[in-house]
Amino acid sequence: MLVSQGFDAGLAGVLGLMIGSFLNVVIYRLPKIMERQWAAECAELAGKEPEATETFNLVVPRSRCRQCGHPIGAHENIPVLSYLFLRGKCSSCGTRISLRYPLVELATAALFAWCGWRWGLTVTGLAWCGFSAAIVALAMIDWDTTLLPDDITLPLLWAGLIMAALKWNPAVQLPDALWGAVGGYLSLWLVYWGFKLVTGKEGMGYGDFKLFAALGAWFGWTALVPIILMASVIGAMVGIALKLNSSLREGGYVPFGPFLAAAGLTAMVFGPQSILRVVGL
Repeated sequence: MLVSQGFDAGLAGVLGLMIGSFLNVVIYRLPKIMERQWAAECAELAGKEPEATETFNLVVPRSRCRQCGHPIGAHENIPVLSYLFLRGKCSSCGTRISLRYPLVELATAALFAWCGWRWGLTVTGLAWCGFSAAIVALAMIDWDTTLLPDDITLPLLWAGLIMAALKWNPAVQLPDALWGAVGGYLSLWLVYWGFKLVTGKEGMGYGDFKLFAALGAWFGWTALVPIILMASVIGAMVGIALKLNSSLREGGYVPFGPFLAAAGLTAMVFGPQSILRVVGL
C-alpha cells in the first residue's frame, strides 16, 4: 500500500514540476494577453484599427530573457535543475533569474505529490491536481496584477460542480456544491456592495466573488465559513506586516485572492473543518 502510494505521489510530483514550469508562463503571459485584448477592444470601440503586434499567447513566442532577449533553450528550461545549473542567472547576460520560478515549480510539485498520495492516480486525484495548479496560478497572478482571470476562475467553478455531479468528489454532493457556489459568490458580493455604500470605495473585485464561488463548488457550502475565516486572518496578518515594513503598494491595498487561494489549499490538505479546530471553534 505504502509502496503504491509512494509511486503515485512520486509520479504526480514529477508531473507537478512540469506543470509548475508551464504555470510560470501562464502567470506572466495571461495578464499581458488580457491587456492586449482590452486594448484591441478599446480601439475597436473608438473606431480605430488595433495596433499590429507580434503573435503573443501561451505558446508563441518562445520564452526568453526579459533583459537581453536571449531565447531560452530546452536545456535551460528543465524545472528547478536548470535554475541550479545556471546558478540563477541568464546564461547570456548574467541577469539574475527570480527565485520565484523554481519555487512555483516546487510548490506545484509538492501539491501534486500530496494529491497523488491522498487519492492516487485516479480521476479524483488528477482533478485535485488540476485544482491545485489553477489555485497556484490565480494566487500569483492576483498578487502581481490584482487580476483573477475568468479564463481560470470560471472553468474552476464548473469543474467543481461537474466533479460533484459525477461523484468524482465523494466528500461533496451536488446540492452542497451548488449552494457552495451560490453562497460563495453572493456572500462576497454583499460585502462588496455594503462596503461600497458605506465608504464609496471598492473593497475587492468581482474575481474574488468567482474564486470564492469556485471554492464553494469544490468543498461545499459548509466549508465557506472556515475558508473565508482563514483567508481573512492570513490577509490581516500579511497586511499588517507589509504596513509595518512600509511595503504596501500605492493606494495601500492588498489583493484578497492569494489569501482565498491559501485557505483553499489548506482546506484541500487538512480539511475545511480543521481550520475551525485550529481557531477553537
